[in-house]
Amino acid sequence: MSQLDYKEVNRVVLDPLEPPGKAYWKAWWALSLGVACFFIVWVYQVKAGMGIAGISHPVGWAVYIANFVFWVGIAHSGTLISAILHLVRSKWRTAVSRSAEAMTVFAVMTAGLFPLIHLGRVWVFYYIMPYPSERQLWPDFLSPLVWDVVAVTTYLIVSATFWYVGLWPDLAAARDRYHQLHGPDHFRSRLYRRLALGWQGSSGQWRHYGRSYLYFAALATPLVISVHSVVSWDFAVANLPGWHSTIFAPYFVAGAIHSGLAMVLTLLIPMRRLLHLEKVLAVRQFESLALTMLVTTSILAYTYLLEPFFAWYSGDKFEWQYTLWRMGGWPAAAHWLLWVLNILVPLTIIFKKVRTNLKALFAISLLVNVGMWLERVELIVTAEAHDFMPHNWGLYWPRWPEVAITLGGFCFFLWWFFGFSRTVPTVAMSDVKEELAQEQLKGWKATPPKGDVVEKTGFTAGVLAVYQSARDMLSGLQAVRQEGRFGKLQTFSPVRLSQAEELLNAKPSPVRHWTLLGAVLGLAGGFGLAIGSSQVNSLIAGAKHPVSIIPYCVLGFEGLILLGSLFNLGALLYYCRLGRMKLPPCYDRQFSKDRFGLFIACQRAEQADAAAALSATAPESVHVIE
Repeated sequence: MSQLDYKEVNRVVLDPLEPPGKAYWKAWWALSLGVACFFIVWVYQVKAGMGIAGISHPVGWAVYIANFVFWVGIAHSGTLISAILHLVRSKWRTAVSRSAEAMTVFAVMTAGLFPLIHLGRVWVFYYIMPYPSERQLWPDFLSPLVWDVVAVTTYLIVSATFWYVGLWPDLAAARDRYHQLHGPDHFRSRLYRRLALGWQGSSGQWRHYGRSYLYFAALATPLVISVHSVVSWDFAVANLPGWHSTIFAPYFVAGAIHSGLAMVLTLLIPMRRLLHLEKVLAVRQFESLALTMLVTTSILAYTYLLEPFFAWYSGDKFEWQYTLWRMGGWPAAAHWLLWVLNILVPLTIIFKKVRTNLKALFAISLLVNVGMWLERVELIVTAEAHDFMPHNWGLYWPRWPEVAITLGGFCFFLWWFFGFSRTVPTVAMSDVKEELAQEQLKGWKATPPKGDVVEKTGFTAGVLAVYQSARDMLSGLQAVRQEGRFGKLQTFSPVRLSQAEELLNAKPSPVRHWTLLGAVLGLAGGFGLAIGSSQVNSLIAGAKHPVSIIPYCVLGFEGLILLGSLFNLGALLYYCRLGRMKLPPCYDRQFSKDRFGLFIACQRAEQADAAAALSATAPESVHVIE
């Protein structure tokens, strides 16, 4: 990556947005046919009834719920790569984070379909939504199924917001590229102009953006852990052998990240070749992904070993006989196959020749995806098929509608990902460029002079200097600041430069106050909604008091994350002055690609002095903005 420059990054990442060839359209139409079949079979199942599926007593939850758990798990690696690794300042995440975030959004969308499919009478879904009803019917917030709806909905909204906010700088680059190549009236120019919301890359925008993105990451990190923990409680709170376990939350989270990392490899390895992204998606980044999956493999192996140990050590004869049956009964083949697919196969990553071979990694990721899906099915079906009483034991085998809908779910997910790969930049260019900028700025230190600077967007008149590199622009900014005659300054750059913020004596972004306010209101609102609805009828459910604070912590936590993220987004939009599609006269479309700008806002009488001061800093060009 060190051999790249900003212009080359733009070319490599934005070239795939051009009209694709015939092979792409054939694959897209094949996926479209799969999605159409998916919805046709679903409509047929709704009209014919759930009897056409293999679901029957004693197995009431089967492939549809397994698909839900699987796709929610797939979504987790995107947040891991984007949020958690952003917080720890991991560099290898930069090129893969965008696709992982998109995968998260599309996987949650896919996951959300399967509870509706399993419901059968999909039109009664509104009963689980908390809205004022003249019949005084409210959801039971003591139920883990209601927690699921709240958690997954929150996860979808926050993940989609996090992904879209990260796209702004790159959408601006796509906007400027198409404006220069095809003019302002081209369809792509209009599309990216609306999506970019007037992003300019000014120092003020970058300051608020950097702080807001950090808060998004901080809010999404506990969310990713909570969501699959809540999903695991669907099973753990049930008094069934194999389900009633306190280890389910960490077990589900580790398995989710394991399967999600495998899906990232499955998607990115062919995408790297098909979209010619070899220059930005290096083998070392796939190696880092593989090593991260090796960690989750170790955690998963540990939980696989603990399950039979806990069953034996507990002294519960029902749990122990269930464990022996799963290892030696009719599910035995699937049970032992999980060890091969989910543990032994990914353990080969320990060898450097394997984890640096993309073909081997692709094969491993496919096998892990198959294994993790099979694990979800085995986990859900076997506990129901072999409970406490022998007369309740039964056998389950999926029928063709379940198989068709399951395959259609994969088509639905890939259909969205195919569209994403040809519509928006698949690699976070601003992150890659920031890494390049920091390499170029090694050893350069800012010496901020005293004095305040008026830093805001919307200046219309002044003098603009354009520089070829970040170092030249920062040197020019430092010289102008030391001169001390100009107090209205603004910089433009394709990346965030913390050195520019230091030279401008930038104050901490106020978005933090709004984020905190939203989090507090969300926490209070979550508890208030649960407590208020429980007191409408004051029913005792599950031997619990109508107001049970501990279960309501789930709703309070999800409210904290949801409103905290939305308030954070609102503050970012306001302080960055986004939503205005018309760019200011001092903006140059090269600033989103490979040039840096320093703008001095001043009256006409001061423009000559400002131009002379900027010319002394050796810029590429100087422009007077009337």
